Amino acid sequence: MANHDKHDYPFDGNGQAIQAIDFPYRRSSDQDSPVPVRHPVVVVGAGPAGLSLAIDLAQRGQPVLLLDNDHRLSTGSRAICFSKRALEIWDRLGVGQRMVDKGVSWNLGKVFFHEQQLYQFNLLPEAGHQRPAFINLQQYYAEAYLVERALQLPGIDIRWHNKVSAVAARDDGVTLTVDTPEGAYQIEADWLAACDGSRSPLRQMLGLESKGRIFQDHFLIADVRMEADFPTERWFWFDPPFHPNQSVLLHRQPDNVWRIDFQLGWNTDPEVEKRPENIIPRVKALLGEDARFELEWASVYTFACLRMDRFVHGRVVFAGDSAHGVSPFGARGANSGVQDTENLAWKLDWLLKGRAGRALLDSYGPEREYAADENIRNSTRATDFITPKSEVSRLFRDAALDLAREHEFARRIVNSGRLSVPAVLHGSPLNTPDTDAFDARQVPGAVLLDAPVVRQGRPGWLLRELGPDFTLLVFGEAPAWAQSLPHVQVLRIGADLQDVQGLVARRLDAAPDTAYLIRPDQHVCARWRHPTEAAVKAALARATATAGTQS
Repeated sequence: MANHDKHDYPFDGNGQAIQAIDFPYRRSSDQDSPVPVRHPVVVVGAGPAGLSLAIDLAQRGQPVLLLDNDHRLSTGSRAICFSKRALEIWDRLGVGQRMVDKGVSWNLGKVFFHEQQLYQFNLLPEAGHQRPAFINLQQYYAEAYLVERALQLPGIDIRWHNKVSAVAARDDGVTLTVDTPEGAYQIEADWLAACDGSRSPLRQMLGLESKGRIFQDHFLIADVRMEADFPTERWFWFDPPFHPNQSVLLHRQPDNVWRIDFQLGWNTDPEVEKRPENIIPRVKALLGEDARFELEWASVYTFACLRMDRFVHGRVVFAGDSAHGVSPFGARGANSGVQDTENLAWKLDWLLKGRAGRALLDSYGPEREYAADENIRNSTRATDFITPKSEVSRLFRDAALDLAREHEFARRIVNSGRLSVPAVLHGSPLNTPDTDAFDARQVPGAVLLDAPVVRQGRPGWLLRELGPDFTLLVFGEAPAWAQSLPHVQVLRIGADLQDVQGLVARRLDAAPDTAYLIRPDQHVCARWRHPTEAAVKAALARATATAGTQS
């Protein structure tokens, strides 16, 4: 299906080489068809969300057409903080190790007020996880590894220089007009996934909008290349002497590139602030007058917390920044977009294979809208704390910071950007509520926690053992009826997998005969102390939105 060849693109080169990759335009046979060719799934936008969705669907056997109006990877570092959950998803897509090998792993953050460190925090204090809390990796590297993986899959057709210029949505599909260097052509899609970014032309063409709040403040991102012996940690300053009355964030990236975020205030001119002669003095104030560095990339942005009312509109589904947007502090943008696509991919796959109906696909909307609301809530609170807009709110903030030097309770008030964690899908109709007593850590709707396991003498990780469909995780021997459950892999802890450190049982509050039903996107959907065939089948029907539709 794919109209690309395997190319020797320098995916492992330095940042400049990666950003200079030019993906060529190639004429598609669709452009010569007398009638629009119909595709099961068309994804628009080859960013982290669009590429992740296309790879996920292709690995499930679905042919995917991926359109992008550009021919290069992202310019500048853009999103750099990728969470443990995003890495676990990318492990399943075959690119997680590449990300970790190139990225800068970190768990520790420090908070400063004026020139003094207030406290530090560890985002992953417990051992027994394969992936770190976060890696820092320039977005162009993440996109490069995803493109390379996509080029390995015959089910993905990537078309660069293909810009969607018109969309007509109907009950039975979508017609797209696509502009190319050789003129326009039309195609049809059974399903259209809009992953085309925060400004989303598709959203505008369909007359839809995002609603929310825009914060009156400007922030400068400066990526500088330098040799520095700072530890690999997240450093955040409130009102430092080198940038008084504002905030500063420092992160390390690969290739000796450091990300510095400077709060500027609202009454500043973004175009003026982006000039090197205005950036360099700010960096020198932080690093020292004699510091040697090169300015690699800069951008000025404004905080906005927005989302669409609904993510599913007929046969058009929005994911990533096209559906929702948050401020950068907290690393919630790209990470939540990747989690959107994981939620969407298996549901669309099951629908296309005839295993489930439209109700399952529609559940993507409320589940990910709920997650977006959680991200927006946390992002808004962080932004309000970082950028107080009145003297009273500033006094409250500074009082909390003063108290945080000595008191743990005050540290819980300080908000320099609550870091991204996967949403627990409380209240999802796909969950089966507990009927047995369990602890609150792995409730239905939560992502299954990883832990080390051993299979036939070989060490591994629990999440890596989960299959593409449902998994019934049983502690001890599985009932005979479990093997006949359709599209369910049965994993026995103690037989198929050895819980050598006891962490699986501890994290899942498990005893002999305990069972967990895990969705294809690795969310828990049900759990029992002593499962019955009827209970598990009912939970499966509920998790696939087929309850009441099967005889």
